[in-house]
Amino acid sequence: SSGNHGAAIALAARARGMRAVIVMPRDSAATKLAAVTAAGAEIVLCEPGTAAREAALAELLQRQPAAVVHPFDDSRVIAGQGTAALELLAEVPDLDCIVAPIGGGGLIGGTALAAKGTNPALRVIAAEPQMADDAFRSFQSGKRQGAGVPDTIADGLRGSIGLRNFALLQRYVDDVVTVSEAAIVAAMRIALDELKLLVEPSAAVAVASVVCNLLGAQSIGQTPRIGVILSGGNVDLARCPFLSGARLSN
Repeated sequence: SSGNHGAAIALAARARGMRAVIVMPRDSAATKLAAVTAAGAEIVLCEPGTAAREAALAELLQRQPAAVVHPFDDSRVIAGQGTAALELLAEVPDLDCIVAPIGGGGLIGGTALAAKGTNPALRVIAAEPQMADDAFRSFQSGKRQGAGVPDTIADGLRGSIGLRNFALLQRYVDDVVTVSEAAIVAAMRIALDELKLLVEPSAAVAVASVVCNLLGAQSIGQTPRIGVILSGGNVDLARCPFLSGARLSN
């Protein structure tokens, strides 16, 4: 887990009196590492990238067998993440479009199932960093592509899209759009200035897709009602670009 899923598993395990071990990349945001630790879980650090995480998990299971709850390629996790879209549609039922960020694909998979199950005409858009565009390439080619080890500020979206979620992407998602690193940071600032919300870069990717007008107005109308799922607010303030003065290459 890059952090959010790990914290959720840690809290659930603590509530049931169970031990939780979370495999996380070494470059995870400090706030996410702290949240998992505070929830009572043990963290096993690994190198960045999906392959390194899977290898670390396999090694861990050889030493101590355990039940695995995958962060995105699990039908129960996908269904659980889809409840965010159900809550959004219960509050604003006349949306024309829903946008959610995509990394491993659990959130967009659940969002698409919930949205299309509620209203088949509702457009579902996945938003992704240009620096981690495996879902975009997969969607365009019709074949699942790997992400490698992406160098994007959106740490929660660095994983490759899962098998289950790629199938959902092909069947239920209307489009995949990508945004630059600079647009992600700008969207974080807009969310803070206009909405008074401090969202993490992975969540800001969805905001950036709207701000940059990438959703195709011709498909959803000239004045569409767009719902944006903000997937997290775990911001490492010491590494926040518009607070620390860090420069981005694009």
